[in-house]
Amino acid sequence: MTATPTRTSRNSAAGRLPVGVYLLGFSLFAMGTAEFLLAGVLPRVAADFDVTLSSAGFLITAFALGVVLGGPPCAVLSLHWPRRTALVVTQGAFAAGIVVGLLGNYQVLLVTRVISGVAYAGFFAVASVTAIGLVTPDRNARASGVVVAGLSVAMVAGGPAGTLLSHFTQWRVGFWAVVALTVAGIVGCLLGLPAADADGDRPTAPSVSRELATMRNPKLWAIYAITILTTAAYMITYNYLAAMLADITAVPEIRIPAILALFGVGAFIGLSIGGRVSDKHPHVALLTGASAIVVLSAGMVVAIHQVWAVVPMVFLIGVAAFVLNPALYGRVFALAADAPSLAGSTNVSAFQLGISITPVLAAAALTQGAALTSVCLIGAGLAAAAVPLILLDRAWQARSRRSAPAATAPAAAGVAGGKIAAVARPDPGGRSAVN
Repeated sequence: MTATPTRTSRNSAAGRLPVGVYLLGFSLFAMGTAEFLLAGVLPRVAADFDVTLSSAGFLITAFALGVVLGGPPCAVLSLHWPRRTALVVTQGAFAAGIVVGLLGNYQVLLVTRVISGVAYAGFFAVASVTAIGLVTPDRNARASGVVVAGLSVAMVAGGPAGTLLSHFTQWRVGFWAVVALTVAGIVGCLLGLPAADADGDRPTAPSVSRELATMRNPKLWAIYAITILTTAAYMITYNYLAAMLADITAVPEIRIPAILALFGVGAFIGLSIGGRVSDKHPHVALLTGASAIVVLSAGMVVAIHQVWAVVPMVFLIGVAAFVLNPALYGRVFALAADAPSLAGSTNVSAFQLGISITPVLAAAALTQGAALTSVCLIGAGLAAAAVPLILLDRAWQARSRRSAPAATAPAAAGVAGGKIAAVARPDPGGRSAVN
């Protein structure tokens, strides 16, 4: 019987993360590509199934709703599952859903997109916790970053590459490539991850009641509302960008993937900026990102008519959008350090809910005869609606700092003196001093 490696043995090479962490990032890249690929081929999917563009957009909604519905339950169930088993099963279900959808009609594809979304949520809920279990506590953030980076690579490279592949072949070919990559991820997880969880992987005993109790915090739900509004604000423009570039800007179809990739490049830069700012000033990142989305989305209505103007706008919207994300995750884990699994997966669901409502909002406008650029104005309105909630959360955090006992201990005084924002992740014992 093969012994399960400990954290120490997994990290024997100084400065090097275990290969399992990178395998998880690769798997998330493979699965995430299916989400971003559809936006790039949406007009071709609509033509192939002989449905309207707004109806094809509901395929995006179906996947996102699967993630919304599947994330929290999978997070709770995964508290007691062997992690490698959960990861392999969810990847298998994801790949099977895509295969069945590709072989069926529009209705079949719609249903299987929901199934694949549930499986994707299950994988996401387990992958980050698994990565943390593979390393020592001082490298938790780095391991989590590698895993989540897989999703960013899917946006930057996977979606545009799949779109380009589909342009030269058929739109289904890009999704068959996703299936192949997902199968490779399954093999990698089977070979590179331990079969059973090591004793040191779970520093505190899983507790469903503790996870559920933490979710009663109204401050946490304010962050989820901000996540939904800001995600919908930029994704409603991104999801219909290919159609606007083709119909309004008159960009040749072969060049559209390159412009879509600029959004992903901007997202990388936004993540870097947001990560640096959010440690100490989370609300600066949130307010800057939301305000920039308002201005850029409104400006897109004019810029979309000229290719020289729309190209930098797409890049800047990507930057603004992802400046927000590190601050959102940081606030969630600061408020719910005792129950990171359910709170974190619910924030993932909030992101997907923001994505899922974009086709509904777009359809409401487009079916009434509004111009395609109306989706950009809807995005500006959604981002503007998030600003009061950000200001409310900032006031709550300031009140928590003022109410912290000044005379308890030097450590407590240090927290009250401005280190609250550094609590962006739960400590190894699952505790957090401040909200």
